Amino acid sequence: MTAVAIAAGAFTGVLTAWGVGGGSLLIIYMTAIVGLDLHAARGINLLYFIPASATGILSHIKNQLVDKQTALPAILAGAPTAAVTAILAAGVDPGLLRKIFGGFLLLMGVVEFFKKSAERDTGR
Repeated sequence: MTAVAIAAGAFTGVLTAWGVGGGSLLIIYMTAIVGLDLHAARGINLLYFIPASATGILSHIKNQLVDKQTALPAILAGAPTAAVTAILAAGVDPGLLRKIFGGFLLLMGVVEFFKKSAERDTGR
């Protein structure tokens, strides 16, 4: 294990515990810096996510930060959708998948940029 890999895991672990989506940054690290294929990076990210999210969710439940009525429908819809999409994504060209993922990250960055600006302007 290298110090950079440990630092990347620790940093994304903090983000995952906050519910910010550290896995997306972990995928970027693995593809851009380590040079892994996107399919391999996604698989590692999913494996990483199990213990990282489990520890974060336990803390959030303990601190009563989880609205179970909101979470249950999302979980019931998200789990089977993720399973089907993972099966379909296995057959997608990695280059196309990388472009889709990059576009998604760009879109989310733009949305977050303007969301933060709007919150600051309204005093929230």
